[in-house]
Order: sequence, then structure tokens, then C-alpha cells
Amino acid sequence: MAKVRVEAFSDGVIAILITIMVLELKVPHEADWEAFRSLWPTFLTYLLSYIFLGIYWNNHHHLLHLTTRINGKILWANLHLLFWLSLVSFATGWMGENHFAWLPTAVYGVVLLCSAISYTILQATIIASQGPNSKLADAMGNDRKGKASIGLYVIGILAAFGRHEWLAYASYVLVALMWLVPDPRIESKFAE
Repeated sequence: MAKVRVEAFSDGVIAILITIMVLELKVPHEADWEAFRSLWPTFLTYLLSYIFLGIYWNNHHHLLHLTTRINGKILWANLHLLFWLSLVSFATGWMGENHFAWLPTAVYGVVLLCSAISYTILQATIIASQGPNSKLADAMGNDRKGKASIGLYVIGILAAFGRHEWLAYASYVLVALMWLVPDPRIESKFAE
């Protein structure tokens, strides 16, 4: 299978997920600050999730750019990633609607953690297919940023279970800030 089909399918799924999330934002019926203020938790959660989906879309594109061939294992690993990303909409709505209550905040973290793990699995599957001397393997190195992200998600989940919801949210935001700039390890290989 051509990698273009995998990329197009994944792009479509991520675009649909973003659309579903924005449709969950409810327009207030009143035209005052109080009505607007009550939407802040929902909007902040949407914003963070939008950024996360954008980061995955961007890094997925870069990942596939250095992929030379697609096999069945890569297809399943990609579907595994898309499964967890599809749950971002649910977790976003639940956390926002419940104003960062501890359980929805923990579940949000679990969805982000599983998304990160599934991305790592996809990356490892591609590297195994391409070989240890591939451009992608060279670019990834020991993937400290990916490991740090997983660690911060675990800290966020534990903080949420400990009823420190804002600490959990802060750890999720920190991961997003780490990944806002496209991964330079992969971008450096584009020119080669």
C-alpha cells in the first residue's frame, strides 16, 4: 500500500475529530460575561485538545515523510493510534463539562497517555520495517522527548487521582508546549 493512502486516511480522521470537538462547544444563550465565564473550562479543554490533535497531525506527517514502505503491521499500528486519538473528543467533552473534576481529568490523561504510547508503537513499527539504519531510526535516536511526555502524562494522571486537577492539567499543558514546534529531529532529515 502506498503511504499516501495511509496519510490521507489519517488526515481525514484527525480532521473529523477536530470537527466533532468544535461541535461540542455550546453557544451561550445569554449575552453577558457570566454566560461566557461558564464556558471557560470547556473552551480551555477544547483548545488543549485542538493543540494535541494538531501536534499529532504534524508529527504523523513528518513520520510518514521518512517512511519508504507500508506493511500490514504499520497499518494496524496506525489504526491503533487513530483509535486513541478518536477518544480525545469524548475525554475533552467530559473534562470540560465537569470543570476539570478529578475523574474526567484522569481519564483525559489516560487517553493522552495511550495516544502517546500508540504513537511510539507506530514509530517503532516503522523503524523495524525500514531497518535500524534508516533515516527515521537515525532521527529518533533515544527519543527523550517522547519518554518525557509519557512520564508527564503519568504524573498528570496520578495528580488527578490525588485530587490535584490543576497540577494534572498543567502537566498536560507542559507536554503540549514541548511539542508545539515540529520535531527538529525529523525535519533535519528532510534535506538529506
